Amino acid sequence: MTLSTIPGYDGTRVSERGDHAVVVGAGMAGLFAARVLADAFESVTVLDRDSLPDEPTARRGVPQGPHPHALLEAGRATMADLLPGCVEDVVAGGGVVTDFTRGVDFYNEGDFLAEGPVSMETVSATRPLFEHVVRRHVAAHDGVSLRTNCLCTEYCLDDAGTTVEGVVVRSNTGSEELPADLVVDASGRTSRTPAWLETHGYAPPSVDEVTIDVAYSTAFLDRPAGDTRTYLVPPSAPRTRGGMAAPVDGDRWIVNLSGVHGETPPTDREGFAGYAARLPVPELARLVDEHEWTTEGVHSYRFPSNRRHRYETLDRFPEGLLVVGDAVASFNPVYAQGMSVAALEALVLHHALASDSTNLPGRFFDRAASVVDIAWSLAVGADFGFPETRGQKPRGTAFFNWYLGRLLRHAHTDGRLTDAFVRVLTMERPPTSLLRPRIAWRVLRPTR
Repeated sequence: MTLSTIPGYDGTRVSERGDHAVVVGAGMAGLFAARVLADAFESVTVLDRDSLPDEPTARRGVPQGPHPHALLEAGRATMADLLPGCVEDVVAGGGVVTDFTRGVDFYNEGDFLAEGPVSMETVSATRPLFEHVVRRHVAAHDGVSLRTNCLCTEYCLDDAGTTVEGVVVRSNTGSEELPADLVVDASGRTSRTPAWLETHGYAPPSVDEVTIDVAYSTAFLDRPAGDTRTYLVPPSAPRTRGGMAAPVDGDRWIVNLSGVHGETPPTDREGFAGYAARLPVPELARLVDEHEWTTEGVHSYRFPSNRRHRYETLDRFPEGLLVVGDAVASFNPVYAQGMSVAALEALVLHHALASDSTNLPGRFFDRAASVVDIAWSLAVGADFGFPETRGQKPRGTAFFNWYLGRLLRHAHTDGRLTDAFVRVLTMERPPTSLLRPRIAWRVLRPTR
């Protein structure tokens, strides 16, 4: 499922389903989930182990927080529907409006893509600003409260062992049981739900894992007001190095250098600049050389593998429990899908809450799997362009990579192909849209 194939949000369709819901994790997935739960439950409590800052600053519980995050079109449109005014507040906080099809220099298959014929405005900002604004909007919603500096240590099962009825929370003042009609695990990639299921007599979900071994280095540069230049140069086989630069809040550029399968960007200034200079285009190196750094050092981050928990395949799963966000699937961060997948999962949860009241976990996981399928096929498919990538290759990957490569080469001079590609990349349209006759003809037509 993508933005174009999921029905839009309609809060009037949801009736009350219970008194209290608990969300474990106050990241983007947890916040989006809390927003839709507020339509169905009298109160919603969001728990997080961090002390959530009052200002848009990176926090310990989000290790990738200082690194680039993009709100793709699917995420932007969904956030605008769920939280009216949120996108505008990101801009008011310093976020930069950019045009993905006309204002982004996207290098792929040996050249930059041509400008698309139709504008696609989006907002470029840091992860701390996105999260800060979304958290403020969600917390202002009736019935939603945030509890910080506390850790969920256990789910509470009923006597029959079939329904989760709350959580055990540990804080500085001790442990307590917090009853709930529904618990949503949004704790991220380190989720303990699979181990908990196995401990309590349930089969844990099978795991798909595709190893790509991404290494990141990120720095911030001073940016003149009004300069919104954006560059995307993702690693593309056989080239294992990549980079990007985007305008963000604080009149800065966020500059990120990446490498896969053993290629590790340096974390010192001189090495960072040298790595940028060895990319296939000079633009990133010029930014690094010509503009002042606004940070003392370089942030680093490693991402070993794409990982997906197949909750939708389980025959038995306790009522009263759901899993969302990176706790279900986490993708190569080069493709910046995480926040938008979380937003679409929240939209799926909204529709699951609005329909039949029976077997909520089964209905949600089945529908969420259709969202994850799209992001997974795009990220993992691209990663399998490298022969070193290991894991289960999605069916049709070889053909799709061949076709997409041809599409991108034609898109160097054909803006309509750029437009079609970007709308798939941003999860507005499904990948099958690239096979529509008018697009396929442009891709497959003979060239001199």
